[in-house]
Amino acid sequence: MKGFFRWFKSNTKIKRWIFLIIVGIVLCCYGMAEVLTSNQMEFIDVAKIAAIFVVGFIIIIYSIIAIQRRTLEILVEDTDNRQTDKKAKVKSLIFNKRVYNQGPKVVAIGGGTGLNAVLRGLKNYTDNITAIVTVSDYGEQKTESRRLLETLPLDDVKESIVALSSKEDAMEQLMNFKFKYGRLKDLSFSDIYFLAMQDLYKDFTESVKQSQNIFNMTGKVLPVTLEEIQICAELEDGTVIKSKDKIPEVINDKTSNISRIYITPSNCKPAPGVLEAIQEADAIIIGPGSLYTNVIPNLLVKGVAKAIKESKAFKVYVSNLMTEPGQTDNYSLSEHIKAINEHVGKGVIEYCIYDTGEIIPEYIRKYNMEGSELVEQDTSKVKVEGVYLLQRKLSHIENGFIRHNPDAIAASIIQLICDDLKFNNMENNTQYMMLNKKLKDSKKSLKKQQKASKKDSKKGKDKEKGKRGKSKFFEKYEKRMQSIQESDIKQKEKAKQAKKSQNSK
Repeated sequence: MKGFFRWFKSNTKIKRWIFLIIVGIVLCCYGMAEVLTSNQMEFIDVAKIAAIFVVGFIIIIYSIIAIQRRTLEILVEDTDNRQTDKKAKVKSLIFNKRVYNQGPKVVAIGGGTGLNAVLRGLKNYTDNITAIVTVSDYGEQKTESRRLLETLPLDDVKESIVALSSKEDAMEQLMNFKFKYGRLKDLSFSDIYFLAMQDLYKDFTESVKQSQNIFNMTGKVLPVTLEEIQICAELEDGTVIKSKDKIPEVINDKTSNISRIYITPSNCKPAPGVLEAIQEADAIIIGPGSLYTNVIPNLLVKGVAKAIKESKAFKVYVSNLMTEPGQTDNYSLSEHIKAINEHVGKGVIEYCIYDTGEIIPEYIRKYNMEGSELVEQDTSKVKVEGVYLLQRKLSHIENGFIRHNPDAIAASIIQLICDDLKFNNMENNTQYMMLNKKLKDSKKSLKKQQKASKKDSKKGKDKEKGKRGKSKFFEKYEKRMQSIQESDIKQKEKAKQAKKSQNSK
C-alpha cells in the first residue's frame, strides 16, 4: 500500500496526468452522449462533437504515455547515483553502466587537491578515467606506519582513490584511519591495505587496478612509476634542493627562483599501463596542482611526455588559480605553460582552461597574507606558445578556501569532446547523446551555483556596509589601504627572517 500511495506524492508528478486522464474521459463521454441523445444534428454540431471527442481521446493517450515516461524517470532517479539534481528525464535512461563504460577515455596527470577536483567532476560523465599520480615523498620524513611496513609514499594514490569513490567521506575516513591500540598502533589502514594487495597480486600496479572493483570506484589510479623517485630543484644561482619542505624556505633566503626541476633516478620507467592509457585517451588533462612538485615530475618520467605528444587526444592544461609561495611567486599564466614546455618541450599542451578571475577580494586578501596571488592572465603571451585558450568560471569557495570547481572543469573538458563528435557528424552517437544531455544539466546547475554565490557575496557586503557606517573616503580607498598595510606586514616579516638568518650565521 505504501508503494501505491507514493504515486500521489507531489514530487512524483503523477497526479497531474491522472487528472488529465479524467478530463479526457469526461470529454469523450460528453461527445458520445451528445451523439446518442441528439435526434437531429447539423454539420457544425457533428464537427463540434467530433472535435471534443478527438481532444479527449488525445488527452487520454498523451497522459498514459506521460505516466509511463514519468515512471521510467523515477526509476532512473532512484537507481542512478550520478544524478546530482535528481530530476531525470526519459533520455536519462542512457545513463546506465554500459554507456558509462563506453564513455570517453580521459587521463588526468598530476597530484594533490587540483587533480582530485578534476577527478570528482569527470566521474559524473564516464567510467574510463585514469589518474596518473606521482610516487615520491619529496624528501619528507617517513611516517611511523611507512617505516614499519616499508611501503611506498602513496598519499597521492590514496587521495585519488578517495576522489573517484562513490562515497568520498566514508572512504576518506577509512583510508586515513590510524589504529590507536595493540600491535597495530600507529599503523595506517591505507598502508596495510596496499601492502596486503601487493602481496596478494605480486604486482603493485595490478593491486591498484583491482582496488577499482573492491572500492566500487569510477575509473582507476596508476602510479606514474613503481620506483620511489626523488624530486630535486635547482635554483638560478646554482643551489640544489632535495626536499620539498625546504624549497620555499631556501628560495626566500636566497631570493632566487627555480631554474629547473629534475628527478632521480632520471631513467625511471613508467608503471605498466601508464603509456597505454595515454595512447588510448580521448583527452589528457594536465594539472591543476603544484607546478614543480605535482605536474612536471610526472612528465619527466621516461616516455610519458613523448607518449602525450604522439597521442591524438585533446591535451588540456588546467591553470592554477593562485601562485604558490616559494615555487611560482609572481608567475603568470604564460610562465606556467612556458615552464612545462622548457622541461619537456612543446606539444604536451594544446588547450589551456583558465579562470575568469572573478573571485571575492576578501578571500584573495587571505592568500595575499601568505604570499600567494592571483595568477596573471597574460593571454597574448600564451597564444605565442601556440596554445588555444578557454576562459571559464573555474573558481569557487569551499570551506573558506579558493578551490577549483570540479563541475566547471569537467564541463569544459567534455564540451571539447562533444564539439569534436559534432564536427564528425556523430550527433546520433550514444556517447554524444549521453555527454550532451549531462552537459546541459551541468551547465544549468553551474548557473544556479554562480547566482547563489553572487547573492551571498552581495549580502555579505551589504551587512558590512550596515555595520561600518564609514565615510565615503574610507569606503573608496579601504581596499588600497588594506593592501598597503598587508605589504608593510610582509616587509616586516621578511626583515625579521633576514635578521634571524644573519644571527644564525
